[in-house]
Amino acid sequence: MSENAGDAAHGQQLFSSKCASCHTLKAANAQGTIGPNLDATFRAARAQGLDESSFADVVAGQVRNPGQYPTGGKNELQANMPKDLVTGQDLSDVATFVAKYAGTDKPPPGGQTGGGGKSGLAIFSANCASCHTLAAARATGTVGPNLDDLKPSFARAKKQVINGGSVMPAFKGKLTDPQIDAVARFVANSAGK
Repeated sequence: MSENAGDAAHGQQLFSSKCASCHTLKAANAQGTIGPNLDATFRAARAQGLDESSFADVVAGQVRNPGQYPTGGKNELQANMPKDLVTGQDLSDVATFVAKYAGTDKPPPGGQTGGGGKSGLAIFSANCASCHTLAAARATGTVGPNLDDLKPSFARAKKQVINGGSVMPAFKGKLTDPQIDAVARFVANSAGK
């Protein structure tokens, strides 16, 4: 089965919840800096004549068996991608979405971008779930702290979302002030419960 046989619209939703906090991809409104910039990577490959089915195969291969690279240095990745973030049809859908839109100026499926809207849960799912564990969001990320264990206050969560830290990107300018308040309130009210 070709990895390019997936549903790009569903792949966009999965990418937003599982991948967007680490990767840059314009079609998902993703500006993560922990992992590779997928627009830059695929733009160069497109210029060399590679096609979408090749891109889908590369994405699927990386998700199944992520390369392990030195982390933390100035010109190095800040963290390695966990293996099998998505599997089965979900993997085909994500691979199709990335293959179709990375490195292009095409609008995303339905013209929608990520970000999460206004709901604290939706914002968390779109921007934070791939890195953090939080039972209330069904998130099991392991790159950042387990928020159920940390139980941050609203003020602490808001400060972290605004400023970032360690491998976490700053979301000031990426999320609106009301979105930052909503996600910080959601985390503070949900963590450890």
